[in-house]
Amino acid sequence: MSDRTNPEWLTALRHPQDETAINNLRAILLRGLRYALAGRGVTEADLEDFAQDALLKVLAELASFRGEARFTTWAQKVAVRVALTELRRCRWRDVSLQDLMAEHEASDFTPDVLTDKAPDPGQIAVQAMMLEKVQRMIAEELTDKQRLAMLAVMQGGMPLQEVAERMGTNRNAMYKLLHDARQRLQKRMMREGLSPDDLLAMFGAR
Repeated sequence: MSDRTNPEWLTALRHPQDETAINNLRAILLRGLRYALAGRGVTEADLEDFAQDALLKVLAELASFRGEARFTTWAQKVAVRVALTELRRCRWRDVSLQDLMAEHEASDFTPDVLTDKAPDPGQIAVQAMMLEKVQRMIAEELTDKQRLAMLAVMQGGMPLQEVAERMGTNRNAMYKLLHDARQRLQKRMMREGLSPDDLLAMFGAR
């Protein structure tokens, strides 16, 4: 029975839990995931696992549901987030931080946001000079942990939670690590007469 009202869903899923409601919700999540992940090469077994993980997540977060949308719509959004997070984790499962660092030494570090893939010929020399300065500042200003985190997250595209786990820390500590790294780079840029905003705007322009 998938046409329950929001209060009916919440009542059925709270203790004591209604097994019929749980099975109904799991079927709804599985159906939604099949649609949302179509074309991503996800197997039926993967979808089953995602649906189960999402069901547990939804049950754990019932208190956060505010009733601003249909309960099943909210639950399906939770399921998609769970699935996409796991897909990102799978992408990096066989990639180590050491491999990333070996492939991209700190002196060659260039955040993607600073890379213009189709530069105007008149800007090439200026960009090259600025990139050299940025790379030097990264090498001189940041700690090994800060360089590794920035490399993995900003250039490598590894999920922040994954990097935090690989580095033996948590998400909040990783946020602070990256924040401190950006602050140090910003101060160094200002000391050398570079405006971070102008720099990013220039390299982001097309």
